[in-house]
Amino acid sequence: MFIAVLRLCRSIFLLLALPLGALATAAAAQTAGELGRELGRELGREPVILALDGEFGLTNSTSAEAIERGILTAIDDINRQGGVLGGRPLELITREHRSISARGIKNIRELATIPDLIAVFGGRFSPVVIEQLPILEQTRTLFLAPWSSADAIVDNGMEPNYIFRLSLRDSLAMPFLLKRAADRGLTRVGLLLTNTAWGRSNLEAANRYLAGHKVPDLAGTAWYNWRDRSLLDKYQALVEDGAQAILLVANDDEAAVLVREVAALPAQQRLPILSHWGVTGGDFVGQAGPALSEVDFTVIQTVSPLRIPPDRLAPVLETAGRLFGIRRPEDIVSPVGFLHAYDLTRILALAIDRAGTTDRAAIRDALEQLGPYRGAIRDFDRPFAPGRHEALGPDDLLMAQFRTDGVLVPVD
Repeated sequence: MFIAVLRLCRSIFLLLALPLGALATAAAAQTAGELGRELGRELGREPVILALDGEFGLTNSTSAEAIERGILTAIDDINRQGGVLGGRPLELITREHRSISARGIKNIRELATIPDLIAVFGGRFSPVVIEQLPILEQTRTLFLAPWSSADAIVDNGMEPNYIFRLSLRDSLAMPFLLKRAADRGLTRVGLLLTNTAWGRSNLEAANRYLAGHKVPDLAGTAWYNWRDRSLLDKYQALVEDGAQAILLVANDDEAAVLVREVAALPAQQRLPILSHWGVTGGDFVGQAGPALSEVDFTVIQTVSPLRIPPDRLAPVLETAGRLFGIRRPEDIVSPVGFLHAYDLTRILALAIDRAGTTDRAAIRDALEQLGPYRGAIRDFDRPFAPGRHEALGPDDLLMAQFRTDGVLVPVD
């Protein structure tokens, strides 16, 4: 009864407090939830619960909503095909942490106690997930990462490891960005990093790569703090150190500040910026404004909806179009979040059926034993394996550039 009241309260809160742009997701969540409950009533089966703990409510953020939409699209497809475990529907509940680790820890403690809760999906912010790891280990809660990229999330020392990721990891991202700079003839780079566990994860990855490669050379490293109102002094310090390009690890807010400041400089002082993908989790284009067209700014991605064969993406868009009005690849906001979450949910459903139970330990083991999966983003011979809880690899990486309408277009 208490859980039912919590869900009702959250539905009321969403209608009263969410920005208008999020109401479509709230309505679709209700639709998918009603479908699951209706299917459950018809079959006399209780729903199997999934959870998403994300940065809902964070100003300008789109990442949690993208992940939620990906999960709900997959849930709708799965439930219309009969659910899991011989007819039990999947249902999603959500919690918000607003990128605050203490909230995230509290949410995991609560979610871990919910009967028939199979797994928790995480959001964009690696520092939150890293702080949640001890509670996830203590409660043996299965955790799926569709966005957060810090190596320590999966390389966590847990035995057994309850964390699975279908996403980028920093030890892939930073070498790729450094190599891309070198391929462009940019032989000295400066690192501009967020002063968080995510930034430190990227510095470690960069140092490992640079130790074995002569090009590019590291001109210097500069750090900024969350919500800094200016990054220009850090940028100019790297320029003075001889940087020919900036490798940026930032989210949308700080990256937009930097782009506006760089665009205001004389053209010869504007260095190319090769960015990690945190910028794609919010309204970066809107915040950067016309300045973005004045700066050479590219961003790493793992998938582009524009490159997925139409016949592969069509079933996803059919469901997403019905739920959210997402009818074209260009309509997918924060595409890595949406597409990763979609495939992770489908993979999880396969593991639930393979395990034949809602026991988290059995499902964890089943995730390691799955065979081929035809995903939305690509085919997987085996998404995960014992000792390998990363579904993506270096061959999945690409660089993209923002159009003025916010759509990411591959530049490889």
